[in-house]
Amino acid sequence: MPYEDERSSYEPLRRIAENPRVKELLSNYRVRQRPVQRTAPLPLIDVSTLPHDGWKPSWVLAVDGSFLPVAIRNGYPGAEAAYITVASVMLDAAKLRELDQQRPVEPKIFRSTQESEAIDDLLPGRNVVYENDGSAKVSFRRALQNMLAAKHMSEEGESLLDTYEVLLKHKPKPAKAQTEQGCPYEDCPVDGTYRPQNGTFLCMCKEKRALYSSDALRIHERMNPESGSNDRIYSEVMQVVERIWVVHILRTLEKQKWLTSLKRLAILIDGPLAIFGQPAWISQAISEELKRINQAVKEATGQDLLLLGIEKGGEFADHFEHIDQNDNGVAGSFPKRTAALLTDDYIKQNIYFSDSTKPYGEGTYFGRKFFYKTHSGARIIATLPYLDNTHADWLKAEVSQFPRLADAAMLLDELISSRYPNSLQPIVAAHAEASIPFNLGKKVLERLARDLTSETKI
Repeated sequence: MPYEDERSSYEPLRRIAENPRVKELLSNYRVRQRPVQRTAPLPLIDVSTLPHDGWKPSWVLAVDGSFLPVAIRNGYPGAEAAYITVASVMLDAAKLRELDQQRPVEPKIFRSTQESEAIDDLLPGRNVVYENDGSAKVSFRRALQNMLAAKHMSEEGESLLDTYEVLLKHKPKPAKAQTEQGCPYEDCPVDGTYRPQNGTFLCMCKEKRALYSSDALRIHERMNPESGSNDRIYSEVMQVVERIWVVHILRTLEKQKWLTSLKRLAILIDGPLAIFGQPAWISQAISEELKRINQAVKEATGQDLLLLGIEKGGEFADHFEHIDQNDNGVAGSFPKRTAALLTDDYIKQNIYFSDSTKPYGEGTYFGRKFFYKTHSGARIIATLPYLDNTHADWLKAEVSQFPRLADAAMLLDELISSRYPNSLQPIVAAHAEASIPFNLGKKVLERLARDLTSETKI
């Protein structure tokens, strides 16, 4: 890392460029050429040919999250905390259709078609320690447990922590003893194995220190205690809360006997139906719970629930743009109102190079990806959930593995936004509710932290 205002010289650049080892490595890397004919087929589905009963949702719920690390002035260098927000926006799709026939519409009336709420909290990071906690990692673990316990959709219903602990029952058992999770306290004098339980419980050692059910997420293990960014742990918390919140909503509707409302509701999450990093195991648990809930939904409504993950960028978006171009780079080759159903072979040959026998998405995804080009020409990368065991077979791609594909395509056609390329109105709205403006937000929230952080003499 340079000193403040230190300028780089060109000497290191010259050394790197002339280094024989660098030249050797670069010359041995493989370059993927655009194939004349793909060996892995890309099944294309004209969605207008799929059976459709004219279903249209009355409401669309979109969920998106954001986080912003800020400096904490507590006498320790590099002290930080992160503000976490997960926003839910309910869009009145039926009213939007009415307004669409009355263009132009006043912005005030348009804004009345959406309602929002948010989960907002603060997570301690490096060098931020609650009173009586032995380290920043301990404080982070406690804060995460408390955040989950404090959030709930219904005052009489279960908390987000309760929902998480239902998913914890589905946690896959490690295949080998070496992969068992260690005690969060690295100096634990007993066997050092963490055995998850619900709520807060005590370590078996003589110290009797607090353990939490949320320790099973293992997010705290990535905390960087000395230097560098802790963005990874904040990002993992955000993605877990976003996805558990959706399960929480579905479980609350079930307990309140409101599952029939899902006949008129579609749910969108920003990002794929997957969880990455330390808490990836929970994706399999979510999949099991969604299958169970969906059976109840089918009994109540006669159809599967409609849940979509929406990706805004990344390698899949880049590839979709690539196959939408002809050899001269002109866009428009991919037909409109067409879905491309992705397989393991296709992804490994064209998007993520791999010769692994492990199917793409195993252990991280709880849904199947597909490309869809809307009637307006927007390119959408979406994920539909595994609602049956056969849906997770990425070795093939059949319409039956993508629940409610026709309804999903219709919904995407209807929700396209002209505000940003390849964007959807509910996701734009949810992002606006969740996104913390970086420059102004950082100043305001740092001042809030400075004003409210208690001074303690040590």
